[in-house]
Amino acid sequence: MSVSTAGAARADLVADAALALLAERGMRGLTHRAVDEAAGLPQGSTSNVARTREALLELTVRRLAEREARVLALDALPDPRRGAPAVVEALALATHRALTRHRELTVARYELALEATRRPALRAYFDATGARFHELLTALVTDLGSTEPDRHALSLIAWADGMMLSCVAGSFGSRTPGPEELRASLREVLRGMLGG
Repeated sequence: MSVSTAGAARADLVADAALALLAERGMRGLTHRAVDEAAGLPQGSTSNVARTREALLELTVRRLAEREARVLALDALPDPRRGAPAVVEALALATHRALTRHRELTVARYELALEATRRPALRAYFDATGARFHELLTALVTDLGSTEPDRHALSLIAWADGMMLSCVAGSFGSRTPGPEELRASLREVLRGMLGG
C-alpha cells in the first residue's frame, strides 16, 4: 500500500468514526480524542489527519457525500426515458435504504446540516458536496418533461429530506414507511409536478 493510499484509508477511517459518533452522541460528542478512541487509533491520530475542528468537519462531510452516493445508488439511477415508474422505484428504494439500513448515516447528515447553519465555511462545503445530487435530480426531472426543472428538483429534494428528517428525528421517528408507501407518496409528488 502506497503512502497516499494509506493516508486516504486513514482519513476514511477517521471520517467513518466521526460519522458514527455524530449519530450516537451528536455534535457535542465529536472531538478529536473521541474519534481516535472510536476508530481504535493512537491518541493524536485524528489531529494528524484533520488538525482543526473545521478540517475534521469538512473531512466528515466529504465522506458522508461518498457514502450517501453509494446508499442512494446515484450512479445507478434509471434512464428517465424508461419513464416515471422506474424513477419512482429507484428513489423510493434509495429513501427506504436511508431510513433503515443506513439510518445512522442519515442522523449524522442532519447533525452536520444543522452545524453548517452556524458555520459559513462548512455551509459552503456542505452545499458543494450536495450539488451533484441536485444536478442529477434536475437532469432527471428535465428528462421526465418538467417545464420548471430547478423548482421541481427542489420539490423532489424537499420530499426526500422531509421524509428522512420526519422518520429519523421528527414526529414519525418511531415509524418507518415501507417501500410501497414511499412509492405511493413519490408518485403523488411527481404527478403533482409533471401531471399525468
